[in-house]
Parts: sequence; structure tokens; C-alpha cells
Amino acid sequence: MIQVSDIIAIFEDKIIYKAVRSSGPGGQHVNKVSTAIVLQYDITCHSYPEWFLINLKKNGGNLVSKNGVLNIKSRSYRSHSRNKEDALNRMVYLFKQSAQKPIKRKKTRPPKRVNENRLLNKKKQSQKKQLRKPLGPDD
Repeated sequence: MIQVSDIIAIFEDKIIYKAVRSSGPGGQHVNKVSTAIVLQYDITCHSYPEWFLINLKKNGGNLVSKNGVLNIKSRSYRSHSRNKEDALNRMVYLFKQSAQKPIKRKKTRPPKRVNENRLLNKKKQSQKKQLRKPLGPDD
């Protein structure tokens, strides 16, 4: 079991690894050996909090299928074991990212002096424009 946070953990015995043929580095060797890894993890069979599942679907994007299975494909390396390790690391990173609750934004008001300065600048600008006007016959 991999502990991601105090209430969220990944159960390693529930992870399914599938080896598939890979495109990418390896030359002719890549056509003979299945070095790419597809990691599958069912997120619905565990009692994860609802907010975590929402974050996971948002952060994971199309990695999470409609029936609640997380699919991560790793084919960056030429070896089977390094791809397996990479897929697991990506999964742990995704879980850690999704386990962080977003901080609620606190509404703030602009300081009183900012509003006063804005009004003062408006008055100055208005006076400047008034001074540029030609004098009328009654002035």
C-alpha cells in the first residue's frame, strides 16, 4: 500500500499491469518485444472521498474512463521494468496532485486610499481639460 496522504492510499495489489507493443525507441527490437506498460486501477472499488474523485477526473482528464478505471500508458523507455516504474510514479504523482484540496479564495476589498486616489486623479484630469477650453464671451 502506497500512502499518498493521511486518508488516501493506493492499494498495490489492485493495480493491473498489461504489457503491450510499443512505438518509440528500440529499432527492430520494438517489433518483437512488448515493453510498453498499461497500468489499470479501478478507483470506484475503493472508498475514496467524493472531492478526491472529482479532482482525479479533472486532473487526469482522459486517463480516467467513464466506468472509473484509471489507465496510464508508459512507453518512454526501452525496458519493461523502467516503463512499469514510470507508470507507477505517474500514478502516484496524479494521486498526490488530486489529494490537495484547493484553498478557498477570500474576497478582499481595495483600500480606501486607492479609491480616493482614483477620484483625485479624475478631478485633476477634469480640471486640466477645463483649462484647455477657450474662454467664452461671459468669462
